[in-house]
Amino acid sequence: MTTANALYLRTPLRRIGTTLYQRHRLLLAMLLGPPLVWFCVVYLGSLLAMLGQGFYSFDDYSMSVLPTFTLDNYRNIFAHGNFEIVLRTLAMASAVTVAAAAIAFPIAYYMARFATPGVKALFYLGVMLPMWASYIVKAYSWTVILAKGGIVFWVFGRLHLLWLLDALLALPDVGGSTLSTSNLGRFLVFTYIWLPFMVLPVQAALERVPANLVQASQDLGARGNQTFRHVILPLAFPGVVAGSIFTFSLTLGDYIIPNLIGPPGAYIGNFVYVQQGSVGNIPMAAAFTVVPIVLIATYLAIAKRYGAFDAL
Repeated sequence: MTTANALYLRTPLRRIGTTLYQRHRLLLAMLLGPPLVWFCVVYLGSLLAMLGQGFYSFDDYSMSVLPTFTLDNYRNIFAHGNFEIVLRTLAMASAVTVAAAAIAFPIAYYMARFATPGVKALFYLGVMLPMWASYIVKAYSWTVILAKGGIVFWVFGRLHLLWLLDALLALPDVGGSTLSTSNLGRFLVFTYIWLPFMVLPVQAALERVPANLVQASQDLGARGNQTFRHVILPLAFPGVVAGSIFTFSLTLGDYIIPNLIGPPGAYIGNFVYVQQGSVGNIPMAAAFTVVPIVLIATYLAIAKRYGAFDAL
């Protein structure tokens, strides 16, 4: 052994490296320790502190928070007006998830099964390009697109289908005076904003479907629709569920689109924002925050049973 190598082996860094190599648990603790501490203290600590404030009282007269234990905030979630907000948000999140899956699956199927590498790259660019733009810019641009003089009304007018648009806007709980002030317009914007989060997991799941299974199904005499129903769809369904995690949870907590587009009527996100920011009723805002946490946790438990985490 040369003198240089002997000196190198005696250096502190070398000794530390040798120690960590021999003690795997110590190395693992050093690697995972800081992020785990950050997660437990900063994330879980702040979350528990926020949820704990849901048991505080709020004085409407002095507009101040009182450290007095109460369950009224959690009981008020089930009051008629507040529970209607929960149901309205849940219905919109479910509708957006179903629509995004219906639109994304054909796109993802073509990308995975038929597109050449060049065409697939264009599809990837088209799917991801809207994600590069500012969320606020996209939301505000849709207020112009859906307005009375916007491009949607212009297209329907050129196709002589304004009667159809008027019929849709006349539907209760769906329409409004214009698309930009209707639940239909809000639904369209939500679906557009979160669609890329559905396309990519579904496309990845379809890419992993073994080609030999599809060929075996065809060799056994199955028609195209039978192969799709019994081979491709079951294997790709975890990708649909994985994409639905994003579309469902993101719609559930969004508060910007409900403020910009659609008729009056609070959603969970902007209700929490108003209670915390405008009213100052932090205990009620904290209690209401439990609702999306419970809904998303339940949804994740269901998604896990369908193998969604394996498709992410």
